[in-house]
Amino acid sequence: MIIPLNKNSIPLEGQARLSPPRTLDPLDIAVLQVNIGYRCNLSCSHCHLSAGPGRSEVMVRETMDQVLAVLAAMPSLALDITGGAPELHPLFRHLVRSARRLSRHVIVRTNLAVFSEDGHKDLPRFYADEAVEIVASLPWYLEDNVDAVRGNGVFHKSIAALRELNGLGFGVAGGRPLSLVYNPRGAVLPPPQASLEQGFRNTLAERYGISFNRLYAFANMPVGRFREALDREGRLDAYLRSLEAAYNPATLNGLMCRKLISVGWNGLLYDCDFNLAAGIPLPEGSPLHIRDFDRARLMARTIRLQRHCAGCTAGQGSS
Repeated sequence: MIIPLNKNSIPLEGQARLSPPRTLDPLDIAVLQVNIGYRCNLSCSHCHLSAGPGRSEVMVRETMDQVLAVLAAMPSLALDITGGAPELHPLFRHLVRSARRLSRHVIVRTNLAVFSEDGHKDLPRFYADEAVEIVASLPWYLEDNVDAVRGNGVFHKSIAALRELNGLGFGVAGGRPLSLVYNPRGAVLPPPQASLEQGFRNTLAERYGISFNRLYAFANMPVGRFREALDREGRLDAYLRSLEAAYNPATLNGLMCRKLISVGWNGLLYDCDFNLAAGIPLPEGSPLHIRDFDRARLMARTIRLQRHCAGCTAGQGSS
């Protein structure tokens, strides 16, 4: 059964259902979110990019240098690096170091299990040395649930990675920021973020001695591998309708598409990583490639909305 996030996300009996906006404008460009490739050591069932070990898409040095040129020209921009598993890119560390030499705030999105891969076991120390912010995906705080989504042994690899990060000052009082990301298993919406965070916090602390700064609870986006699975099972339309029914206008100011620009592995620009995955470019008249980055023109664009955008406006939001 598909459930709404909470009673405040759907209209009460006798009330009119609120409708999402037909158009949306950006509020700022504070973050350059850069997807440097789709290769990943995992093949998660909810992955909107269908990332995995067999993917060959990778950002080349020329495009990466264009990203760094934009960062050099815009001191206010933060760099948010994602993938796939971005750490598998051979120039990943070059990108992080170069951005940090520009004094830019750097966020890295990691699946934690990559720390166990050959050649990457020193990643926690690298992250500490470069003072990055870490956003780590962890589907649940129990072994069976995580391994069912990600493969046998992934949970314990993730726990070992979190312990090492804590030991280096991530996710502890006065230390560097370490956030976790939760995605539900299957075609259901996540429970309220505050109560879910407390469950993660209590269990990880009591069982494993692990701490973190905050938890983000994201809905599974009906794009990529997850969309294909829903379509095969005949549940795609029902899931989309459940997201639309849970529309919450209070999410609009916090939507990622209103405060960042997403850069694909090939340098193409998008409103967000989900539009990137769906192959929906910026509207006509906007700069379409990182080499043509122009803040004024990007701020003047209208964000391209599709049906999957309901995943970011359902209940408490997923941005």
